[in-house]
Amino acid sequence: MLFKRKNSQYWWYKFTDPNGNPIRQSAKTADRRKAQELADKHKAQLWDQIKLGHKPEYCWEDAVVKWIDESQKKSIADDICIFRNLDPFLRGMPLNQITRDEVEKVISGKSKDVSSGRVNRITALIRAVLRKAEREWGWIDKAPAIRRLKVDDKRIRWITKAEAERLYQELPPHLEAMARLSLATGMREANVTGLEWSQIDMQRKVAWIHPDQAKAKKAIGVPLNVEAITVIRQQIGKHSTHVFSFKGIPVKKAGGAAWKKALKRAGIDNFRWHDLRHTWASWHVQNGTPLNILQELGGWNTYEMVLRYAHLAPEHLAGYAANISDNAGHIFGHTKMEDTKKAVSSTR
Repeated sequence: MLFKRKNSQYWWYKFTDPNGNPIRQSAKTADRRKAQELADKHKAQLWDQIKLGHKPEYCWEDAVVKWIDESQKKSIADDICIFRNLDPFLRGMPLNQITRDEVEKVISGKSKDVSSGRVNRITALIRAVLRKAEREWGWIDKAPAIRRLKVDDKRIRWITKAEAERLYQELPPHLEAMARLSLATGMREANVTGLEWSQIDMQRKVAWIHPDQAKAKKAIGVPLNVEAITVIRQQIGKHSTHVFSFKGIPVKKAGGAAWKKALKRAGIDNFRWHDLRHTWASWHVQNGTPLNILQELGGWNTYEMVLRYAHLAPEHLAGYAANISDNAGHIFGHTKMEDTKKAVSSTR
């Protein structure tokens, strides 16, 4: 039965489901014919679910909303950005129709615009949502297998201290302070933006990252050097709970539009906010910090994760490089280079 509520432009419908429960809902349309179709469809779906045991049909948007509502991730803003980019591919699609072929269309489409690593992050989110829909929500019977693209290992991206100074000059004051703290401590973006005064002991010169804030889910003690202490002192009085704020509001994301514009003005290419952490680690290694100490400073879970910086300080290998030389430092003794060349050519 259709009806209109007072002062409402939309049609409403009401009926009783097979269990005898009254259903009353807005059709959210002023078109009577469409409203009747929606009411009939809703009634048929409830009959299928209650009498025949069929699962209700959920679409991609339903899963997105539930994912966001239930998420406790610090990076939920990144998920929301990815969900928006997926709209042209998955909007309105029933979850049980999101097959491997449909995800392949996403992979093909996004590969034209972004890197393989970024495509993998997009498909990883699709995979996580669909698996939750299968294993926790019971919305679908089976989540599809989704392939990962091969990602070539890339060099560690870091900048020199001169480039860092150039970048500081182009950043807005609140981002400059956050960048300085990142380069002084190696803290990740989420740990910098979420840093609260309760996590800092200025007398002991240390900050704490709680387990739920750390990537490895372990508490991290962050020693604060002179640069870090200076930056933090400059933020006193700007916000009651958070160290970094902008116009009285805690900063949620540092590597946004203002960051990218500053990079362009500073003439620095291919550099993400997370690369500040790579830069901090690279500077440490280049100045002689042992890798095992760097692992503790950076809160890395395994030693293998800091080995990627080892090539930046090969000086410790110099002594071993001489093992094939004689006491005078020569591989071929006192033989002149010209004589060596003649000896080699005569054997050909």
